Amino acid sequence: MIRAIDKLEPFQRAISKAHLASAGVSLDALDTKPLIAIANSWNEICPGHEPLKQLAEEVKKGILESGGEPVVFNTVAMCDGIAQGHSGMRYCLPHREIITDSAEAMIVGEGVFDGVVYMGSCDKIVPGMLNAAARINLPSVIVTSGPCFAKIKPNESKELRQRFLRGEITERDVIEGTLKYYTGPGICPFLGTANTMGALCEALGMMLPGGSLIPSSTSMRRFSARESGRAVMKLVEKQITPAQIMTKEALENTITLLSAIGGSLNALIHLPALAAELGIELDWDDFSEITSKTPVLTAIVPNGNQTVVDLHYAGGIPAVMKELKPVLHQEVMTVTGKTLGEILDETPDGDKETIRSMAEPVSKADGIQVLYGNLAPDGALVKTSAVPEDVRVFTGTAKVFNSEDECYGAFREKQIQEGDAVIVRYEGPKGGPGMKELHRITEIIKGIPKTAVITDGRFSGASGGLSIGYLCPEAADGGPIALVRDGDRISVNLAKGEILLEVSEEELEKRRAEWKPVERAREKGLLRRYAQTVSTARKGATLK
Repeated sequence: MIRAIDKLEPFQRAISKAHLASAGVSLDALDTKPLIAIANSWNEICPGHEPLKQLAEEVKKGILESGGEPVVFNTVAMCDGIAQGHSGMRYCLPHREIITDSAEAMIVGEGVFDGVVYMGSCDKIVPGMLNAAARINLPSVIVTSGPCFAKIKPNESKELRQRFLRGEITERDVIEGTLKYYTGPGICPFLGTANTMGALCEALGMMLPGGSLIPSSTSMRRFSARESGRAVMKLVEKQITPAQIMTKEALENTITLLSAIGGSLNALIHLPALAAELGIELDWDDFSEITSKTPVLTAIVPNGNQTVVDLHYAGGIPAVMKELKPVLHQEVMTVTGKTLGEILDETPDGDKETIRSMAEPVSKADGIQVLYGNLAPDGALVKTSAVPEDVRVFTGTAKVFNSEDECYGAFREKQIQEGDAVIVRYEGPKGGPGMKELHRITEIIKGIPKTAVITDGRFSGASGGLSIGYLCPEAADGGPIALVRDGDRISVNLAKGEILLEVSEEELEKRRAEWKPVERAREKGLLRRYAQTVSTARKGATLK
């Protein structure tokens, strides 16, 4: 193969090699070996990313053993858990684009790399890395840190938080108790966006089989990272690129897996964004077509009371996909150089207590739904598998808030009551700006019976209850959610896929004529630019 560095003009090639050599790259490697970038998002802030420094060393070993020369650079990675519940959450979704752009700048800008290993773990970081792999289209593999172990059950962790909200335990109590759930560095142990997107990397074929849920801080996690370094070298040798792996068929497989595990709703903004990078059309209605016929095969929190580590030891994502094999496109390529069908032929059956069969699923096709109605003409999303049966048909009284902070204030004043339809608006991609994740709101509402949260903002993959979000058009664009008033009746019927504002068209037209968008303090810097260029949630909140 002709290496990227060999394509440079002779004088510039010599100067580039000199700079790389001065950074410690050996002269022999510069003359003969493929240069492999390791795009790492390691930091000491995000628990899911703290292990990535050590894992990068394992990736480097795999690359060196296979005749390549690894070169590491870093990009940013926020922790959504730390950013929750305050204005910092507005930066989480925008920083997905920063990650993609920074990888492009380093890899394409330097122009010397033949392959890439992308290392990330958490909610927006893995999608940002996937988008970079699609955009740059060099042979690539994704590596994550894996989930941490939990010493207590998910329901015990949830009850701990509710006890704190009820004033029954101290701050120190909730911290020490939570450390029994988040026992150390690694991805949070529930099926949030982080573990969902890792699992979807497997379904896409961009990660080694089983690689997403191997627990953090284990020898098997280190071995997987090392094998990923070897895998990228095979991809470079065969010139297999992400565009050959992440096809429309692979995306459809990914949506099937998403449905079967009841994964995070955030996948419905991340996968359309990825498809856009690949030049593939992917719409929420494509999700609906697949999710409406794919049963839920696992009950991982928030859909049940098991963690993703339990799922790993039951056979992991390969075993889930083996159950789905009859409805998957098996001819798609993966980073192993094998087709998905070949991998599944070698995959042992999973533990049926954790991974159910298509014939005897956890529940019928209700993992994720797209709802429509006069409140959401362009759609809204709900994770039906995490919604209790008694609120799947709901009628409530609107209690309207123009921000997450307003809603918090009302909760503290005990103004939110049983039967309320809590409307939190102007938190969409443009209106936030940044489309905050309202997980803390869903947590506090859980303690109030028969309530719903309806928002143009987002949710954590860990959110449960009747939580309807990503509503389009958003309030900042004058969508119907901007016209809702306190006391309006709102009805939801998940069986019918409906969300309705029980107000006449004449009254809505009158309100529309009187509507003025909420004015907030003018944003600066990143958020200002983001609000000016971001698309809708339905289009993946991509930048125009």
